[in-house]
Amino acid sequence: MADYSLTTPLGDDDVRQLKAGDTVKLTGTIYTARDAAHERLVGLIDEGKELPIPLDGQIIYYVGPSPTPPGKPIGSAGPTTSYRMDPYAPALLDKGLKGMLGKGGRSDTVVDAMKKNTAVYFVATGGAAALISRSITSAEIVAYEDLGAEAIRKLTVEDFPVIVAQDCHGGNAYEEGQKKYAK
Repeated sequence: MADYSLTTPLGDDDVRQLKAGDTVKLTGTIYTARDAAHERLVGLIDEGKELPIPLDGQIIYYVGPSPTPPGKPIGSAGPTTSYRMDPYAPALLDKGLKGMLGKGGRSDTVVDAMKKNTAVYFVATGGAAALISRSITSAEIVAYEDLGAEAIRKLTVEDFPVIVAQDCHGGNAYEEGQKKYAK
């Protein structure tokens, strides 16, 4: 397992070097979106319409942050369970999305789309939302403000700590971890 520091947007070479279990510190722009926003994004793709955010090389963080306290860019921002986005993820990956960030495993359909599109699935530590939010230096709602906490936000992050859960080669930290400790 290796440690990386990557700056967004990500390219194929960035993603190919990553293996399940690697730790990564992300710097740059990432976007937030959950279930309702994903449904709207895929609806626009299905209609052939322009998306409100760029996808090429980008990362979407599955989060609905808590209210922003005074003097802070964002409230607690811990990951939400990713499988709820599985019906939508392949369409976004086909449009250039390079990374997804949440918690929990992904479906075989998403893993196949990750392999096809050279993409990666990162996880953030659940239960460490306040700590994670310290890596977010700015947050701005850029689409679907009517969704409240689930609006799409553009986040600027610095050394945002994540782990590669599933890589573009089929590696899966969840499965490999279980095998390691089952012995």
